[in-house]
Amino acid sequence: MRTTTLRYAAAAAVATAVTLTPSASASTPTLADPDISVTSTKAHLDQLQSIATANGGNRATGRPGYKASVDWVKSQLDAAGYVTTVQPFSTSSGTSYNLIAEWPHGDANHVVMAGAHLDSVSSGPGINDNGSASAGILETALAYARSGESAKNRVRFGFWGAEELGLLGSKYYVNNLPTAERDKVEVYLNFDMIASPNPGYFVYDDNPAGDGARDDLTAYFDGKGIPWEYIDVQGRSDHAAFRSLGIPTAGTFTGAEGTKTSAQASKWGGTAGRAFDPCYHSSCDTSANLDLTALDRNIDAIGHMIWSYAAKDYGTTPPPSGDNLLKNPGFEAGAVDWTGTSGPITSSTSRPARTGSWKMWLGGNGSTSAETESQTVTIPSTAPAPRLSYWLRSDTAETGSTAYDTMKVQVASSTSTTTLATHSNVGTSTVYAQKTLDLSAYKGRTVTVKFLMTEDASLQTSFVVDDTAVTLG
Repeated sequence: MRTTTLRYAAAAAVATAVTLTPSASASTPTLADPDISVTSTKAHLDQLQSIATANGGNRATGRPGYKASVDWVKSQLDAAGYVTTVQPFSTSSGTSYNLIAEWPHGDANHVVMAGAHLDSVSSGPGINDNGSASAGILETALAYARSGESAKNRVRFGFWGAEELGLLGSKYYVNNLPTAERDKVEVYLNFDMIASPNPGYFVYDDNPAGDGARDDLTAYFDGKGIPWEYIDVQGRSDHAAFRSLGIPTAGTFTGAEGTKTSAQASKWGGTAGRAFDPCYHSSCDTSANLDLTALDRNIDAIGHMIWSYAAKDYGTTPPPSGDNLLKNPGFEAGAVDWTGTSGPITSSTSRPARTGSWKMWLGGNGSTSAETESQTVTIPSTAPAPRLSYWLRSDTAETGSTAYDTMKVQVASSTSTTTLATHSNVGTSTVYAQKTLDLSAYKGRTVTVKFLMTEDASLQTSFVVDDTAVTLG
């Protein structure tokens, strides 16, 4: 939780006390609420504590404990089947990283996102602030992957870096998200300090307009018989960057350095006149600095929101813009809508994109390897002259006229696979050139467009593809 001139003591004092009144929410479907494991979440927190202990007692941006935290969380999400992206950015304390994880199912035009900052301050391990919420959304993500739920919408999780330096990670993420991709984010749910040892139950009240997410959280607490209060966090956490773009936000919080009042102690238990978290931004914010009941209640609230919003009906997705049948044709949304090998769709600056920052970079390994990326489209029978086009640049360390490394462009139907073009290490060019292939034979059929790279045992060849299209002619 970032420190600002607004202290939570003042914010909590003006929070609106709420009398429990059962309420129904029309904006989310009625689903069985998941029971997110507090035992597993606590195990994640113990791992973050171990990382901090092994790395100077903290997990702060620019320190090795932060990168180790990112790497460990990423390994858990990769193993569960998420498409993960590590987004580096510069800060005054050194390089920091955002970790983005997306469940590769559901409508990519409607994105439901939850996030928490993963960094600590330099003075302590940051287990409540904000390992608690990072572990909570991690376990929720893993539970969703195990659940077998059929996602109607895309579910995306953000683990933010450098929040403690001024919300830098979340700001960097939204500022580098293309406008078209921003428009796909239907709601952003933020969680920060959800296991304070002298807890309150606060719901963000600084973006009440739009989507009803705030009301869905309060209705959830009502249904569980948990008293809550609104609190205006006024830009102290990572929802602020999303809110500034008009994206509906909501979130929960159990208190920081603010003092619990007598009325709040009567309602929630705990100790009046004592901070919600006496170890806020201190070395004692360890795995012993947690209220597991508050953690359990809040992670179940996170699960409720993810399950509900993943299934929410946001309406019919409009057709792709223009007559391009491919989704995410320029890869600016990362690996969204493409299926294949993890890694080739990248924003690495080692090979330039033709437009934007992202492209598909196949090969470049210098070792025996095979990589693929594909997408399925249905070509109308009425298409006048359907075509597949893409822009390609390539470079190689191979010499001579033998094709050691190749990239094949294929079209697969239910009955056959046809190679329409083959590019190789022979005749490479670092200048992008557009290639166009005829798809007339596939009118009225559903086909998979596939890029397949094979590389031999030595000397790299890189095939970089950008700005793909399947057009009707």
